Amino acid sequence: MGTKTIMILAATALLGACAMEQAELEKPTMAGDTIRFSAGPCFGACPSYSLQVTPDGSGLIEPQRFTAVPGPTRFTVTPLQYRRFRAALAQFRPAQGTVKRIAHGENCTRFATDMPAYVIEWTRDEAQPTRLEFQSGCMDAGYGRLRATIASIPRMLDIAAMVKPTAKGK
Repeated sequence: MGTKTIMILAATALLGACAMEQAELEKPTMAGDTIRFSAGPCFGACPSYSLQVTPDGSGLIEPQRFTAVPGPTRFTVTPLQYRRFRAALAQFRPAQGTVKRIAHGENCTRFATDMPAYVIEWTRDEAQPTRLEFQSGCMDAGYGRLRATIASIPRMLDIAAMVKPTAKGK
């Protein structure tokens, strides 16, 4: 292998390591939950992405499809935005360390297909994560507030422009 090839491979490895480093948030110094939210793909042009927000106000969005950001992007939230985000989701939070699924045949009777799935996960220190999995095709009346809360998350965190669907996709 020539020197030029080795240099190119080394530079590629270093750039890859930098990109991987960007996709991680630092461990929060403030007490509280790190909240992860994922919007899955649908059978259309729905934005698909994952984000996480720490109690310190650090945020990271990782786009998958139909978003306005090309790759992992950091953002910040104010303490008030974090508290509103946490409070808005608190009413839907399962018992600590458990997983609750709302999907066709699981806590849902009226169901529309081809809709995105959402996952909300609360983690704190070394405790077991708490997780809510919601298939948004569940049209049961009892989940109307959950659907509305999920729809408000991009505005609540001031990232609506980042997750706005694009014509090109990703």
